[in-house]
Amino acid sequence: MMNDRPSTVRRLAIEMPVAARVSALAVGCLLLCYCFSVASASELRETPIVKAVQKARSAVVNIRGEKTIGAAAGQTPTPDAGRRVNGMGTGVIIDSRGYIITNHHVVDGVREIMVTLADGRRHIAKVVARDLDTDLAIIKIDAKTSLPAIAIGTSSDLMTGETVIAVGNAYGYEHTVTRGIVSALHRAVQVSDAQFYDDLIQTDASINPGNSGGPLLNIDGEMIGINVAVRAGAQGIGFAIPVDRAMAVTVGLLASCNANKARIGVASATDVSPTTQGMVVGAVESQSPASQAGLVAGDVVVAVDNAEIHRPLDFQRAMIDRKPGDMVRLSIQRSGNPLNLSLTLGKGAEKIAASEQPAWESLGVELKAIPTDEFRKTHQTRYRGGLTVTAVRPNSPAASQGIAPGDVLVGMHLWETVTLDNVAYILKRPDFTSMGPVKFFILRGDETLYGFFPAPPTETAQR
Repeated sequence: MMNDRPSTVRRLAIEMPVAARVSALAVGCLLLCYCFSVASASELRETPIVKAVQKARSAVVNIRGEKTIGAAAGQTPTPDAGRRVNGMGTGVIIDSRGYIITNHHVVDGVREIMVTLADGRRHIAKVVARDLDTDLAIIKIDAKTSLPAIAIGTSSDLMTGETVIAVGNAYGYEHTVTRGIVSALHRAVQVSDAQFYDDLIQTDASINPGNSGGPLLNIDGEMIGINVAVRAGAQGIGFAIPVDRAMAVTVGLLASCNANKARIGVASATDVSPTTQGMVVGAVESQSPASQAGLVAGDVVVAVDNAEIHRPLDFQRAMIDRKPGDMVRLSIQRSGNPLNLSLTLGKGAEKIAASEQPAWESLGVELKAIPTDEFRKTHQTRYRGGLTVTAVRPNSPAASQGIAPGDVLVGMHLWETVTLDNVAYILKRPDFTSMGPVKFFILRGDETLYGFFPAPPTETAQR
């Protein structure tokens, strides 16, 4: 029966007048043009800045905490001293296991560090390591899932005038985005009597209280700096720590943490271009696991197990959570030729007995740990802890610098000296003898003093 009746649809389609067909065609063209217009508008709105922010946003965290206002060492207490205030700052995820880099002043003295991720999840963080000279700290959160890490660029090729983007917890407004340009490079900035920054990036991207510790991005969404300060009373004068310097400090901090857990005995070279792929071995400690595995200075580590190594930071991240006795497979390049090595990690510095005093042998100073609570009660300072000098060997490097019993050693070179293990790690680094004069910091009463240890003697001193 259906074949006996012509199809209405077909009939109408076939018999549609020419004018009607032209009209329908015009409507179709208008709809098509409208669709192209919407798509085109969407593409135009998704600018390089938008893409850069989308790429980096999930790796930026907001930090809040409560701290007590106190007077700096040697300064007269203010009326506000002792009052607890709420602080805010920003951090950047550098490892998917929850390691975050931020400014030291953001977490210094904070009783409970609250970290809020981009998706709203909150975690309590703990301080893993810090460097007072560069005002950097590494904190750690225990996340149940893998976290997105920031893409790290280089500050070695920055150009004055190029576009940069700041992301941070400005005045508590989470994930605030501002943009600007690189206004100048290599700025030296004195923030206070206790804090001096050298070789900073200057930018006119709006940086406000709460931005500290957050990333300064390039147009590709890579972190090229860590926002740290702003010129009070000025407009559009902010500063960031260059990422190459920040990552060098981070590598040292993570290396110290890793060495406390498991011994490797290798130091990365520091005189290579930041764009060099892989980790160039700078020195190998004698009789260390690295030496026994066959590593030599000049080797380039390009993979640890199945993880590619693009920079020294990747090598230290690959060593996080390793334990003595663990075996790792290294893929290296030696004189341009590929080579595979197996390395078994040794006993970490935290297992070394406190009675082993490498500081006495190398520097001529005997040290004693100070309980954290006792240190905080005795010293009103930004330092987290220190070691009391209990004896000084005559005619030693320590004696030549005027160090005396009762002084408190709080730092050497890039590292803090809170425990005897910290000092052991510094003195046993393969590159310690090549560092030249090593800067140290001591507390003497209310004063913070510094000096330089000369290169350590080659012979072991006897007590």
